[in-house]
Amino acid sequence: MSKTERVGQQLRALLNSNRYPVATRLPPERELSAELGVSRTLLRAELARLEAEGRIWRHVGQGTFVGSRPVNTSTDLALISGLTSPTEVMEVRLVVEPRAARFAAMRATAEDIAHLRVCLDKSNAAPNYSNYGRWDATLHRSIVAASRNVLLLALFDAINTVRQQPAWASLWESALTAERQHRYSHEHGAIVEAVATRQGPEAETAMRRHLQSVARFLSLQAGGESPVDQED
Repeated sequence: MSKTERVGQQLRALLNSNRYPVATRLPPERELSAELGVSRTLLRAELARLEAEGRIWRHVGQGTFVGSRPVNTSTDLALISGLTSPTEVMEVRLVVEPRAARFAAMRATAEDIAHLRVCLDKSNAAPNYSNYGRWDATLHRSIVAASRNVLLLALFDAINTVRQQPAWASLWESALTAERQHRYSHEHGAIVEAVATRQGPEAETAMRRHLQSVARFLSLQAGGESPVDQED
């Protein structure tokens, strides 16, 4: 194993541990290079690779953070969040994510699949809604990222930005009971397994079924009609 491969492996092991959860900051490069026993030049190269994969993001002057880079919420997206509805968001997710899951089954690397399994395990073991929500979001984004389609990922991030507006938070949280979390975990498992075994149609179907479950629960909570009901 080359020095570069070893550093990449060590960094991924660090991200997959409980030491630095999603949205937390990694130690400065000086400390990380000393801990891993490598030069800062080599470390920076591997951090850049992880950033390109969506595993971390860096902000000049602030440091390196675990997870995907937050989308810069523009005025347009902020305006859209006030005009749209959970039904519309789920309609768009049902268009984007099932197809992305199919592509992920075709294109995901071994590292992508390992990361999906870690996200699945972390969400299943989440002690509270906040922790579950972070790993759920990371799992869904990681599936889209594994599709290796930059435009699909950008669309997903735009959708996620709308979902993360403060006015929506209570709706998403109230729609997640322990029973539903258990069901979602089972559905997530089916998606990850289909991606891992390169079954594109099955991955697409599993993602669609999962999002249909979410849509129905959200529509019940909001007192509206789900896109699934409209299709039926």
